[in-house]
Parts: sequence; C-alpha cells; structure tokens
Amino acid sequence: MSVSLPPICILAGGLGERLGAAVRYTPKPLLEVAGEPFLLHQLRLLADHGAGEVVVCVGYLGEKIVQRIGDERFGIRIAYSHDGPRPLGTLGAVRVAAPKLGSRFLVLYGDTYLRLDYAAAFTEWERSGLPAMMTVLRNDRRWDVSNACFDGRRVTAYNKRAPTPAMRWIDYGLGGLQRQTLELVGEEVSDLADLYHELAGRNALFGFEATNRFYEIGTPEALEETSAFLASRK
Repeated sequence: MSVSLPPICILAGGLGERLGAAVRYTPKPLLEVAGEPFLLHQLRLLADHGAGEVVVCVGYLGEKIVQRIGDERFGIRIAYSHDGPRPLGTLGAVRVAAPKLGSRFLVLYGDTYLRLDYAAAFTEWERSGLPAMMTVLRNDRRWDVSNACFDGRRVTAYNKRAPTPAMRWIDYGLGGLQRQTLELVGEEVSDLADLYHELAGRNALFGFEATNRFYEIGTPEALEETSAFLASRK
C-alpha cells in the first residue's frame, strides 16, 4: 500500500549570494542544472516518491519562479507563499506558508537534491509520536561541519551555530513539523535551525537516517557537481 505524503514546503526564497552573478537575474531554483531549472529536478523526484501537494516559499525574484513553474508539475499541485517586501528567514517563511500546509507537513530546502525514501521517513516519523522530524546523515565532517547528535531514534542535540566535537551527524535537509511546533519559539526567531535546536533540547525531534550523500547548488562548485550528477542520471 502506497503512503500518501503530507504537503511539502519548499524553501526557495533565498538570495543565493554565494553564487554571485549567476543569480543576479535568475533566482537560485531556476538555475539551469543538467539542462533544466533545478526546481524541476526537485519536483520530479518528489513526484516519484508520491508527493501530491507542494507549497513553494518564494522571495527574491519569486514571480519568475511562479511564471516558469506554474501550478502543476508531474502530477503535483503547486501553491506559492510570498515573503513580501523583505526576507523573512526560513522559519518566517514557514510561518507565512503554514495556513496552506495543514497540521503536519514536510520541509525541504530549495537548493538540495535528497536521495532518500520520503515515504519511509514520513511513516517512521508518524509512528514515533514525536511532533517534529529531522533527517540526518552520518557525516564525520566529510561534506560540511557535523551539527547533530543522533541516538538511533531521536536527534538529541542540534546546533548549526556552535557545533561541538561530539556531533558526528549532519542535518540532511528534509524535516517534518506539526504546525503547533511553530509556537515553541518567539516571532523574533527567523531561522528554522533555531526551532530544530529547541526541539532537540526538548527531546522532541525524531531522527530518520539517510544513507546516500546529498547534492546541492549553494556554491558554484556544488552547482557544477550536482549538474554532472543529474546529467549522468539522464
């Protein structure tokens, strides 16, 4: 029996400053990767895993994303949530999008291509009874600074700002939230990482282990590597 995924929030409003001139007139999700906008690769992957509803949070050059992608791709219904005149941060964007996401949803960064079993992650999260989820990868500083502790079931510590030597895992990029968790931190908190830090401290963050490395397009080098990987899959 196939699993019906909840709505998926894609955070696609960032400026992409590390990419320099490449994003001067093109928002990061629309950068060409292996022959097409990166966001289309993401949406196709999500459709393959049973996604039916996505809310894309847009900010910088957001109207270009709406015009290029539209309201349906690969059988996925697509809605949009707009930051407004100023960037809201990742958590701020989720707060604005929340009315379109329902009581439980997945959260995905708009510059990552994640090869994991989305349905299994969601199913295991539901079974855990915990209000939030973080997917984690055993990193040991291979791709970036490790920022999480994981005991096989829960993320017991997470600190993106001040990671410790005891942290061997890294936030893989797919999260899950019950809507009420957005109230655990004040409105002045705008970074989703700070909410995950709070949830881990409350022993309320389920962990799902990913085993395949992630790909992303946040830097010119990562963009080139991800483009080569996706081109090879064609």
